Amino acid sequence: MTIREQWERHEEQWLSPYATRSVDTRGRERPVPPCEVRTDFQRDRDRIIHCKGFRRLKFKTQVFLAPKGDHYRTRLTHTLEVAQVARTLARALRLNEDLTEAVALGHDLGHTPFGHIGEKTLDRLTPGGFKHNVQSLRMVDILEKDGAGLNLTWEVRDGIRNHSGEDEPGTLEGWCVRRADRIAYINHDIDDAIRGGILKPFELPRSCLTVLGDTHSKRINTMILDVIRNSADQPFVGMSPEISQASDELRDFLFERVYNDDWRAKEETRCDFVLTALFGYYAQNPTLMPQEYVQIVYREGVERAVCDFLACMTDRYATDDFTAIFVPNDFAIR
Repeated sequence: MTIREQWERHEEQWLSPYATRSVDTRGRERPVPPCEVRTDFQRDRDRIIHCKGFRRLKFKTQVFLAPKGDHYRTRLTHTLEVAQVARTLARALRLNEDLTEAVALGHDLGHTPFGHIGEKTLDRLTPGGFKHNVQSLRMVDILEKDGAGLNLTWEVRDGIRNHSGEDEPGTLEGWCVRRADRIAYINHDIDDAIRGGILKPFELPRSCLTVLGDTHSKRINTMILDVIRNSADQPFVGMSPEISQASDELRDFLFERVYNDDWRAKEETRCDFVLTALFGYYAQNPTLMPQEYVQIVYREGVERAVCDFLACMTDRYATDDFTAIFVPNDFAIR
């Protein structure tokens, strides 16, 4: 019996009846020989960790644009926090941790430079609109490995596509990531906003703190434990009404005071200007994009190719590229 088969037997014996077992995967678009050591979901996790899009997350904005401090979250640290919370939920509920981790690590691969500001810009400029969850699926299906994609299992792809938006995940592991994403960003965005002087601790809604806790760790602990207690031995993953209401109120507070507040308006205008200018430039000069995106021009059109190119950029790549194209060089007489 191979190591992989031992793991598959362990899943059969240990996991909840509602869990997704590796042997029951709907498979990949292109079948591959089984690995002796890893299950299919473990292989997907590894493929995501080693892809270029995952490495770029360290230079993509979470909330604060190009923060000077060392302790602000980036899209990569957000992804790791989501994976940690999601795995805790999956383990406690006896769901498939490997599937959960793979979905969590891949869920934000399609995020743009400048965070949700960049997402709004590309949604405005791209025919048919732009959603980062849909782009994350496109990343693993098409854009990685020079157009070959990562060839992930159906369950991981479904979880990535449906970690946000109107459509729901098809597995409970996907639901763990969907819940963990909100738990993570609500709490770490409060932490970063306080660190950045945007919020004071006493400004947080007292009614929410009474229910969830008055510190960062207490709030996360309350939310995680509530999901576990509310979902144990059930065919769903969710919070109780009381904790869900308090969490939603805290999220609404963040939208009002952090995500949509006046302090972001000036930077949002600048980021929109940069991406709009780059979109127009490459739409007029598509052959100046890297070859992998030029190929997309022939298959799917210029706007789709430019959108993909810009969505893959990091914050610093976008600003450096804008500077190189639109800002005059110093003139020196020799």
